[in-house]
Amino acid sequence: MNIFKNKTWRVRISLFCLVILLNVLVFTNSGDTCPYCNKTFYDELLNSRANTLGGRELLASIQNQEGISGVPSVSGNGENAGLVNPVSLEENPVTPGNTKGPKDFIEIIKRDESLPIPMTSFVPQNVVPDKKVTIELAEGETYIGRGVMFKGFTTNGTIPGPTVIVDEGDIVDFTVVNKGTIPHGASIHAAYTQTSKYLGKIGAGETKSILFRATVPGVYMYHCSPGGHAIPMHIIFGQYGMMVVKPKKKYKMEEIMKKKPDVEIYLVQHELYSSGKDAIEGKPIYVMFNGKIFRYVDEPISAKPGDFVRIYFLNAGPNLISTLHIVGIIWDYVYWQGNPNNAMPGGQTVLAGPADSWVIDFRMPPDEGTYTLLNHAVGSADRGAIGLLVCDKNAQTPVTIKSDGPVYSAEEMKDIKSKLTRTISPFEPGSPDVDPPVVYGPETKEVTVKIIGNSFSPKVLHIAPGTTVKWVNEDVFSFMEGEFSGIHTASSYEGPESFTSPLLTHTESFTRKFDKDGQYKYLCAPHPYMKGLIVVGEPESGAASSFGWIKWLSVISFILILIMLLVLISLRKRYGLIPKQSVAT
Repeated sequence: MNIFKNKTWRVRISLFCLVILLNVLVFTNSGDTCPYCNKTFYDELLNSRANTLGGRELLASIQNQEGISGVPSVSGNGENAGLVNPVSLEENPVTPGNTKGPKDFIEIIKRDESLPIPMTSFVPQNVVPDKKVTIELAEGETYIGRGVMFKGFTTNGTIPGPTVIVDEGDIVDFTVVNKGTIPHGASIHAAYTQTSKYLGKIGAGETKSILFRATVPGVYMYHCSPGGHAIPMHIIFGQYGMMVVKPKKKYKMEEIMKKKPDVEIYLVQHELYSSGKDAIEGKPIYVMFNGKIFRYVDEPISAKPGDFVRIYFLNAGPNLISTLHIVGIIWDYVYWQGNPNNAMPGGQTVLAGPADSWVIDFRMPPDEGTYTLLNHAVGSADRGAIGLLVCDKNAQTPVTIKSDGPVYSAEEMKDIKSKLTRTISPFEPGSPDVDPPVVYGPETKEVTVKIIGNSFSPKVLHIAPGTTVKWVNEDVFSFMEGEFSGIHTASSYEGPESFTSPLLTHTESFTRKFDKDGQYKYLCAPHPYMKGLIVVGEPESGAASSFGWIKWLSVISFILILIMLLVLISLRKRYGLIPKQSVAT
């Protein structure tokens, strides 16, 4: 048979080649997530999508963003074509003895120098730094305790990333290394200046830096920030950490106690999700402190009676509110956002939304025992946000507890992996107990998979031959900073037959009928970490089917009832329990 003369085979070969092309473009590019997808979608906007409502709005958004400094041009033309390099070096860089700045903005810098408030963090990018910080971003996995592995995105191999500590006034050289296979980036909340054009999109294998002056003391969040839709997604997937700018001014409690804290605890509360849908809806599977479920129940923090204790607290979120409380403790002073100028006396909790922070000062009472630390939004406490602060006269202080996620040696990780009871991931199928197949029998002719939170929902389908699957893109964020980051596809990479959808923006859909038995593994071409699985076959032959069990149970029940009736009739006949029919006279 000449397959090239057969229409069905020509279609299959074309789809297969398209999938291969998409995968090659995705996995071999070290910069944009999928430049082919970006350009293809832009061309569609100019043509087939030009008169749609969504198309008009996106074209207006593109036009309004063209020309913004630091934003690449999606069309590849104009002054912003390609990724923008950091600002050029100036003749008069800011150094410890020279506060002159770029000529274009020297009047603004002179004005700010005379104001009774901190200057912004801007410094030209050729200054000599006081502190150097380097973080590494990648896709990876981390053990979060209780037999559970989380597969997501990491900073320096952990969730949260390393605790970064600098002093007020320091010029900081902050370097980000992308060790992953997709673009990453960084947003530094402690920087009161432009950061996106320096660190906003870092291709796989690339390294970028920014220099800034830490001018406002406090407790800050840093997180991955590749741009657009990817910003919330990478935070949801686990890329964040704490940065503290230590103040020149003493905190009120230090003035009263006339000393620094005996115990310093850097504490990050954060949530992890088992699906993109749950993340968008704010339904975490676990909530924890510093990267592990019940970490400080397993590893209690100790202090002596009378010790001065300080907590640097950050709620990294990304969704839930925290009300941090310690049973048996009333705060002496708390400082909103960690700034010593924001001092408040007393209190039983601190209220923190996502990215909110506090410095909390208190003394350990002269009464030994366990003081329970928890998020008093107790649903989160039940999911892992509880710890123990033990008051013990033999405690070894001073002591510092960092917010870094747990680190395991290769040997420890090997042992952990051999004994895992669960794996979770927001963007690909986890353990069957977390992501069980959603099963449909032959009576169901069409099922829907929603694409939401950079995840397929459900991730695993088991359907009968002849069933049609419809994918609908529910992600709303479509365009920002030169990238259509909210567009998706459903593209197979393994299975009996190949398929790929067109690029889908919000509310758009793609359908395909599955007739051939087998397992179809697929991904999103612009976001290749997003994965799903479709199993085609009679449900009874594979995953458990509720319909199948009900059907067979009904058949078996009918047979048993029939047998019981036959036995009952036989017994009644044998023992003469059936009355004789009357004879007509």
